[in-house]
Amino acid sequence: MEEEKILLLIDGNSIINRAFFALPPMDNGEGLHTNAIYGFLTMMFKMIKNYNPSHISVAFDLKAPTFRHRSYTEYKAGRKKMPFELGMQIEPLKKVLDAFNIDRKELEGYEADDIIGTLSFEAENKGYKVIIVTGDKDALQLASDNTTVLITKKGIAEVEEYDRKGVIERYNLTPEQFIDLKGLMGDKSDNIPGIPGIGEKTGIKLLLEYDSVQGVIDNVDKLKGAQKKKVEDNKDSAIMSKELATILRSVPIKYTLDDLKWGDFEAESVFKLFQEYKFNSLISRIAELSGQNGNQEENIEVKKLEDIKSFIEKVSEKGSLCIKILSKQGNILDKNIYKSYFSIDGEVIFYLDGDEILELKDLLEDESVEKIGCELKADYIALRPYGIELKNISFDISIAEYIIDSKSTTSYEFDSISNKYLYKKVASKEDLLGKGAKAVDYPDVEKTQIDDYATGIIKTVYGTIEKMKEAIKEDDMEMLFYDMEMPLVEVLGDMEYTGICVDSGIIDTLENEFKEKIEKTESKIFEYSGEKFNVNSPKQLGVILFEKLKLPVIKKTKTGYSTNAEVLEKLKNHHPIIDLITEYRTVTKLKSTYIDGIKMLINEKDGRIHSKFNQTITTTGRISSTDPNMQNIPVRTDMGRQIRKVFVSEKGKKLVDADYSQVELRVLAHMSGDEHMIEAFESGEDIHRKTASQVFNVPFDEVTPELRSAAKAVNFGIIYGKSDFGLSDDLNISIVEARNYINSYFAKYESIKDFMDLIVASAQEKGYSTTIFNRRRYIPEIKSSNFIDKNRGKRAAMNAPIQGSAADIIKIAMVNVYNRLKEYGLKSKLILQVHDELIVEATSDEVERVKELLKDEMENAVNLKVNLDVDLNVGDSWYETK
Repeated sequence: MEEEKILLLIDGNSIINRAFFALPPMDNGEGLHTNAIYGFLTMMFKMIKNYNPSHISVAFDLKAPTFRHRSYTEYKAGRKKMPFELGMQIEPLKKVLDAFNIDRKELEGYEADDIIGTLSFEAENKGYKVIIVTGDKDALQLASDNTTVLITKKGIAEVEEYDRKGVIERYNLTPEQFIDLKGLMGDKSDNIPGIPGIGEKTGIKLLLEYDSVQGVIDNVDKLKGAQKKKVEDNKDSAIMSKELATILRSVPIKYTLDDLKWGDFEAESVFKLFQEYKFNSLISRIAELSGQNGNQEENIEVKKLEDIKSFIEKVSEKGSLCIKILSKQGNILDKNIYKSYFSIDGEVIFYLDGDEILELKDLLEDESVEKIGCELKADYIALRPYGIELKNISFDISIAEYIIDSKSTTSYEFDSISNKYLYKKVASKEDLLGKGAKAVDYPDVEKTQIDDYATGIIKTVYGTIEKMKEAIKEDDMEMLFYDMEMPLVEVLGDMEYTGICVDSGIIDTLENEFKEKIEKTESKIFEYSGEKFNVNSPKQLGVILFEKLKLPVIKKTKTGYSTNAEVLEKLKNHHPIIDLITEYRTVTKLKSTYIDGIKMLINEKDGRIHSKFNQTITTTGRISSTDPNMQNIPVRTDMGRQIRKVFVSEKGKKLVDADYSQVELRVLAHMSGDEHMIEAFESGEDIHRKTASQVFNVPFDEVTPELRSAAKAVNFGIIYGKSDFGLSDDLNISIVEARNYINSYFAKYESIKDFMDLIVASAQEKGYSTTIFNRRRYIPEIKSSNFIDKNRGKRAAMNAPIQGSAADIIKIAMVNVYNRLKEYGLKSKLILQVHDELIVEATSDEVERVKELLKDEMENAVNLKVNLDVDLNVGDSWYETK
């Protein structure tokens, strides 16, 4: 039986235009905007899946005038110029279509509509079923029993289907009459005039009675009043408008329908383009479309590991082992391993159940065997309750992908990595277990599915590791990866497993204090408002502030008055209630986030908090933490600082806190080579006082606290790329004053200005900034044509090398401190890293040794042009160490 011939015709300009405005901005990290291409392809893949076409063609408009412009010079006049960010995506889309071997057509003097009309006419006559996809309702005139027109709605996510019957049902008109309707009512988007005053409703009524534009004109005497006059005065316009709206079905293009056949393309060419455009989430579709089944693995054996001795010998001979531990949900301190998977070559995969992992303890702790995998920190932690410390964690593909492409939008999970590098779709953890309230655990899933899941991980590791090694080498990031990031996996795993002790009694005390503070503040608010209301309700608060107290309205939203922090800041001098509301919000957030939140996170087995340390979250290279977020515990207010009292040392131990002093400014001095700043650090003088003296032309001994604070704001403002506007806001001074401060600063520190200009220029050229250790932060917005986006990119370019280098330095210090503690056989443990600060929980007899070790390793982590300086403090709580 002959295969059904189905022709899919896509209006290229219409769909890419709709995709551009429907989707948020996207880019490939090198200045190419890609949201419209991505949206177009998403739509096209959906149409291919839904209609399974045998033939495809995409028609495009060209810039040259068409025959319609020649007959009516005002045709499409007044249309907005295509946005630059959209225009730059047209040719790249055509490259993708060419790579897919999808026919595309364009011809000077004709529109995409006319090409589609011509192709659909011949295809219909030759027995094809035709599917037309467009956002332009003019195409409804092409609908027939064999041609379905799909009109996009809600961007490109949904379509309305119209065949001949569908047009009649919707408009009470035939597709042919739809052209007459356009002749009568015109089309504002194309500047087709029609008959002024006749809209869709009236036009349909006239056509139901008189059949066509000509029929209406011929029967003008039967019309009455204003309507009659409109038709009489504009009959030529109506005839011309119909001609303009009529899609030509005989465009002189040379082709055969066989040219439009779809399905034969070279997948590798498309893969490369998708990687260039960063369409990682779409890569798996290529395999499906090319007939490659990305979900099935060939020649993969998954079997129980029976001969342990033989396996260990083979691993030792190979010198490396890929592992994946699957753990049940449960307490971090419990033995939760459900199954463990291992492979030496990626071709045969072995597994062990639960506690059987103990049979491989010596192998997993063998320093001479490299361990490779994905998200190995989780595997390290899962093994700890079994008394197993995973050694020689040498290559983690999630960490590798993070340093190769640190954009925050990139996913570092194995399924995304498989998509990107292997062009294969593999089941993710969410695919296997579900998410949210409906999520299940590993024991609830069929063994074959778990085997397939583990196989996907291990095959991804073996399939990508060499490609990643090459990319790391090519970008000169081998030291960054092998000497810093990979050793850090074990360090963070140990910190997470060890946790930090908390004092429940102090939590209870603070809870009561915070409750009392909230109640007192609330009472004062009610006194000023003259009534009780829900202070947490922006709607009720808005009524009190702007209707009852008559404060000036700063900003309104769809739901009422805005009462956000920015609004309150502008209102603070208008009424004493404002400061109380700000205080109320601060204290309630402290209580809910840190007091209530921490109470829920205390581990019942050891009374400690086991915060999760994330290595692949921030774009700058900094470590982040969750449950709780230790990096965000506030220190600017007294009540915020009180939270640190909760974190304590165990009995018989102390917390030793080592904090880098002004590490980012020291990095700036080193990277810029500025002699004045280097000299200030070498002299041991207060850098902010020194800056104030030089910038404000005041003798060093006469610098006031206010001038020092201003200089400090300028110092850090420079690091973060702040503008005069931003600095003026920080210091509550005029923009002119702030600009003078910045200009004076750069006049004294000329090399810093040159350095900042250099790194911005470099980022504009390359699309990324680098740290001292070659960590890259991609900054696509720096190439944007949008002024605001571009400036945000410039600020990021200035900050990334400095903040990123500081992050790298503390990572080196962490690894060295951790190794030294182990090397010396000390019982003390590195338990926390927050910004530029390391905390070791030291046994009382090791405190002095730990202080010496911390200072030595942190101050000598790297060799800069200025010395690194560390402040050391010891206490029974984190609060006492500050």
